[in-house]
Amino acid sequence: MILVRSPMRISLGGGGTDLPSYYREHEGFLIAAAINKYVFVSVMNPFTHGYTLKYSEYENVKNIEDIKHPIIRETLKLGFKKNLEITTLADLPSGTGLGSSGSFTTALLQALYANSSKNLHPEELAELACDIEINKLKEPIGKQDQYIASFGGISSFSFNKNDSVVSQHLNISDDTLFDLEDNLMLFFTGYSRSAGKILKDQEIKSKQNNEEMLNNLHMVKTIGLESKKALETGDTKFFGELMHEHWENKKKRSSGMSNPKINDWYDIAMQNGAIGGKLVGAGGGGFLMFMAHDRVKLRKALTNAGMQEVRFSFDFEGTKTLIR
Repeated sequence: MILVRSPMRISLGGGGTDLPSYYREHEGFLIAAAINKYVFVSVMNPFTHGYTLKYSEYENVKNIEDIKHPIIRETLKLGFKKNLEITTLADLPSGTGLGSSGSFTTALLQALYANSSKNLHPEELAELACDIEINKLKEPIGKQDQYIASFGGISSFSFNKNDSVVSQHLNISDDTLFDLEDNLMLFFTGYSRSAGKILKDQEIKSKQNNEEMLNNLHMVKTIGLESKKALETGDTKFFGELMHEHWENKKKRSSGMSNPKINDWYDIAMQNGAIGGKLVGAGGGGFLMFMAHDRVKLRKALTNAGMQEVRFSFDFEGTKTLIR
């Protein structure tokens, strides 16, 4: 049996500029961090012919073309053994803004290649995952999820017009790292959503050179660059303030980005110990993330308001084969 885990992620600045509709014209930049919440994929070679798939549904088919799960179907078309049993589990549900789709794709690819006795470099793994989701399945998503899941750590990514990506681990001191792990806090909104539905509007407007959308993304990219400087100089207070500025810009991109309940929770947080925050991921639901100056007060206020905190630390290993 092959068992692979791939980390989920939080976006720390510049999110949205990793979509091809933006970076192919203007270049993108963001920073993201892998966290210790994982997607697990196991691959086995049973004696029975065909493909047995266990995820939120169960499939048992003879031919790849009959597989319902789009990512599994397209990945298997790359050419692997005919008799396979694939099982997937996750620490947190999909549709919550933590990049679980990209984590699943990288974990699946690594498991299948490991089962074929081949190792992939993180960059090769990330590009294969992007090719499946963006090019083959035509999902209106960006590249950050696949790259941060593959590499792990706290990293910046520059997205070039020619589709190449430059990754770099941030030069963060231990004190800053401990500060982030202590005071970056995640709270579940209770809403799940499809990232594709929200990002489709951004993609269409970017391709149409919509001035308001492009100016918004230009500003978000600038915030990403400033966030990198803030973290590398240890100014976590300014980083929190940049998160707030990011959120104010992000809300303008789509009417579905937030809702009255999310806005109420955000206001409660800002009045009770948060420096700044934002929804993680495309928006519309998932997790609210805050940088706190008083985490005890913030935790109490949002817990009393009905939110559930999910505690985490950073993952520095990326997509990893646990058993082979």
